[in-house]
Amino acid sequence: MSAAPRTGKPTGRFRRMLDRLSSSQGELESEELQEDAQASGCTRIADCGDRQIVKVTGTLRTVTLRPRAGVPALEAELFDGTAPLDVVWLGRRSIVGIEPGRRLIASGRISMSQGRRVLFNPKYELRPLGQE
Repeated sequence: MSAAPRTGKPTGRFRRMLDRLSSSQGELESEELQEDAQASGCTRIADCGDRQIVKVTGTLRTVTLRPRAGVPALEAELFDGTAPLDVVWLGRRSIVGIEPGRRLIASGRISMSQGRRVLFNPKYELRPLGQE
């Protein structure tokens, strides 16, 4: 009889409870975001490659107005527990509902800019406030 392979995750209920108690708030939020991404059938941001068409979900960490080449651009950082993704809406100064702490699903083609993943003018769906 061979032992089960170790996955790095606690297996028993008591061990899982101890793991949750000893985890930081950030770790717990990251784990919850990763579970949400998996449950909604979205790609993990860390697994997204350049020029790949993706559907991702996460929480907006920051939202800023930052002009690009003289054109207004609303930029937000989306985080799914694995990696950040810059979401940029060109020609927009604000979008109702796009605010820090809001969860959303975004889809489009990933590009790389200065070593960061960027999604320009994505299709997006705001998650209901009651699910946050």
